[in-house]
Amino acid sequence: MGEYELVTKIREALGRSLFARVAGPDGPVNRARIHETPGPRWFGPDSPIRLVHGDAAMFVGGLRALLLQSLHPLAMAAVAGHSGYRGDPWGRLQRTSTFLAETTFGTAEHAQSAVDRVRAIHHRVRGRAEDGTPYRADDPHLLEWVHIAEVDSFLRAYQRYGAGRLDDSTADGYVADAARVAMALGVPDPPRTRAELADRLAAYRPELHGTAAARETARFLLLNPPLPLAARPPYAVLAASAVALLPRWGRRPLRLPYLPLVERTGVTIAGRGLVSAIRWAMTPPTITRQVET
Repeated sequence: MGEYELVTKIREALGRSLFARVAGPDGPVNRARIHETPGPRWFGPDSPIRLVHGDAAMFVGGLRALLLQSLHPLAMAAVAGHSGYRGDPWGRLQRTSTFLAETTFGTAEHAQSAVDRVRAIHHRVRGRAEDGTPYRADDPHLLEWVHIAEVDSFLRAYQRYGAGRLDDSTADGYVADAARVAMALGVPDPPRTRAELADRLAAYRPELHGTAAARETARFLLLNPPLPLAARPPYAVLAASAVALLPRWGRRPLRLPYLPLVERTGVTIAGRGLVSAIRWAMTPPTITRQVET
């Protein structure tokens, strides 16, 4: 076996392992269904949302989104009480990644079916936070918070760790694309530009604070993930990269450190290296080299 063939096999093995972790046992079947089924789609092949959601920087963005979302006490109460993130964190990740794939890359029929399933689940999720405040997952106000935390996180992760960098117009286009999904989920007027997104995030800040549940979630996500020992060092880089993307006002309530010099140098370099490696492993080679005889 030549060096190229060995590297290809290693790449394929890593790609399969990562894909299985993120997409679950039904991942290959779902991928074929989502990408190969003919029909109209919500987003065309050149849509900004496809560029962002198809990049390995989503690994960082997804973790950052979970940390940011936990700062809203009612959203955190809903997650802690109903999502099963501690008992089945990989199952939750797999369901979320499938939803993102269906709405981003699937047919319009697939996308709408995915949205309908999530809305049915949201309709059943309700309860009270620790202070007795009632919540329901289909509350448009809470849905908007979850949405803007995700969009801000995914976009920032792509801009720092993605394969390229979006110009201003394309970045606004991503926010507008994501608004299409948010409206389908029940957010009446989601932001459609980065400026609107920043304004909306600022408007939620008086409602955000750290709770015991939020800090416990941060510790679980950052320090105690259910991973084999061999996977913990690269995950630590992923976690540090996600924390480095959080604003200072989002770290204090979670008791997360702020080390600007280390983050601008070591963490950023390590994060880009890790995301590039993930991208390399999960992207099939586009050039087939003929084996020498």
